[in-house]
Amino acid sequence: MILVQITAGQGPEECCLGVAKAWQALQGEAKRHACRLELVERVSAARASNYKSLLLSLEGEHANTSIAWIQEWQGSVQWICESPYRLRYPRKNWFIGVRLFQIEERTADHTISYQACRASGPGGQHVNKTDSAIRATHMASGISVKVQTERSQYANKKLAQLLIVQKLAERDEQQALQQNRDRRLSHFELERGRAGLVFVGPEFKRR
Repeated sequence: MILVQITAGQGPEECCLGVAKAWQALQGEAKRHACRLELVERVSAARASNYKSLLLSLEGEHANTSIAWIQEWQGSVQWICESPYRLRYPRKNWFIGVRLFQIEERTADHTISYQACRASGPGGQHVNKTDSAIRATHMASGISVKVQTERSQYANKKLAQLLIVQKLAERDEQQALQQNRDRRLSHFELERGRAGLVFVGPEFKRR
């Protein structure tokens, strides 16, 4: 399994729209490659349909061979388009970042503590009536997440485990980056002008 993080970094609302468009494009590519692409976590932007960041899980039918196509997305992605929000705005180049985390199924469950809890917040009749939500805590680091997006404990536990693993990977990467003064934290770093993929127009088509 691969976790796919799409981020607008410090970019404006146009970059957050680019994140949403990249997600849509990835959904189409995943379907063509017979892969399953599921939303794990999202951070909404100012506009309802835009996102500051998305975390997705990607699984293929035949181990890692069917998800090799996702590798070309990793890095900086450029979107060339006039701003849909600011009339006659001169800037037409928007950048988002895509990072991949390889997740091995051998993740040791005994290092993560799971606790069922009651869901909270908006969500209709099922919220606050069942203990389907899961709070997961990585015992060594204290990193904790709560997942309540799914109806079953099993599904929420799986998503919680993915979030813990992703957050641990981010922590390790940030610690390594801090030892290198020539680089900034990668979650906020987009290499403008060195895009691996380029998309153009409101339709977000590959160039």
